[in-house]
Amino acid sequence: MKTRHFCVVVMTAVLMTASAVAADLPSRKDDPLPAPPPPMWTGFYVGLNAGGTWSNSNSANVASAPFWTLPGLNGDVLGASAISASAYNPANAGGFIGGGQIGYNWRIAGSFVTGIEADIQGIAGNGGAGSSANVAAIAGALVPSHVATVVGTSKSLDYLGTVRSRIGYLATPTLLIYGTGGLAYGGVSSSATISQSASFIDTAVPWGSTGAFSDTRVGWTAGGGIEWMFMSNWSAKVEYLYYDLGSVTYNSSPLVVTSTLFGAETASLPSTRVRFNGNIVRAGLNYHFNWASAPVIAQY
Repeated sequence: MKTRHFCVVVMTAVLMTASAVAADLPSRKDDPLPAPPPPMWTGFYVGLNAGGTWSNSNSANVASAPFWTLPGLNGDVLGASAISASAYNPANAGGFIGGGQIGYNWRIAGSFVTGIEADIQGIAGNGGAGSSANVAAIAGALVPSHVATVVGTSKSLDYLGTVRSRIGYLATPTLLIYGTGGLAYGGVSSSATISQSASFIDTAVPWGSTGAFSDTRVGWTAGGGIEWMFMSNWSAKVEYLYYDLGSVTYNSSPLVVTSTLFGAETASLPSTRVRFNGNIVRAGLNYHFNWASAPVIAQY
């Protein structure tokens, strides 16, 4: 009986000790979940973008210089033709822009991120056209006479691409503020038409001139933006870019006055000057490859 009583006492003590130890241990269900690792921002990404673009230079300058003048019974018709064929027309190239981008980021020392990005966009609703009507008096005419001119111009940016470096600072682990700059290229076009007529009798028909330019231009771009890593592998950005593809001057066909007195006479060779530069504001969405498993380069 004594032995049985001793065993009961020992077992009771063991159970009470185990209960006390268990009570002192934290419950697993109360353990806080481990915080997710901060985004590393290193790796490849691809995405889409959309926004708007508008020109900085919103004109097409048409200038005409006479080859020579031939005053006659009707005065200096050729000089009046050249004067009235000059114009400064509005020509704003802008519209909706949309396309895609691909790039690579490196998380470097501390909170800095650098990288390179290439993109290309098409432009819809684009193309600036303008027209003007001019009149120039014919000097030396026996009776008051003039040359009337209508000048029409157009300018368009058909597509635009860039290849840029980026460098930014992480204001928070998920919010990147960056600047960017590099090469820009785009398909551009412009045209000019000139229609003329005179008020004197011996001119047989109205006359005019046409010219056009179309090419791929290369220039530069610079800007900045913010990018937010809002969930695993996905980020959204808002960005501004200024681009400059330079100026173009192209010639049109000669203005030729046809009269019954002198036959065909070359009046002038018009030229048109346009500049392709402007602004882009756009939003984008990027998918980042291997975002969660990127190697650790720097930590907060």
